[in-house]
Amino acid sequence: MIGKLSDQQMQTILQQNMMGRIGCSSHSKIFVVPVCYAYNGKAIIAHSAEGMKINMMRNNPQVCFEVDEVTSLTNWRSVIIWGQYQEILDERERFYSVKFLMSRLLQYTEAEKVHHAQAIVADEDTGHFNSNIRPVVYRITIEEMTGRFEHGDLLI
Repeated sequence: MIGKLSDQQMQTILQQNMMGRIGCSSHSKIFVVPVCYAYNGKAIIAHSAEGMKINMMRNNPQVCFEVDEVTSLTNWRSVIIWGQYQEILDERERFYSVKFLMSRLLQYTEAEKVHHAQAIVADEDTGHFNSNIRPVVYRITIEEMTGRFEHGDLLI
């Protein structure tokens, strides 16, 4: 059975997950990449080093964001968001956004915590914070959201 997720089900999926895919486009090129995120009930909060994704979103702030939960080919749930990329530049808001993001990421298993903490804030050679890299902290303000699911024999 294929169906549409309710608003509450979409909210739950966004709150329970930490990995999504952001889709952006610029100059006829489309780019989709996985990102760690936190959902605050109003927006997706994330950060990234400078690079293609950030440059594309600066050039065209209209983005798409997807979160999937896949158990099998006939048992999955998916939420898609369309919204606006906005860099968080205010130092206070930036501090609290990163704090919120890190607190959400640290709610997962020890192995996941170690892996994501290293990927996010550590210099691989020394294991210490690399102060030369200042990540871009951003939000995706939600303009539209939709969700679908498929369950073979089960009801959700």
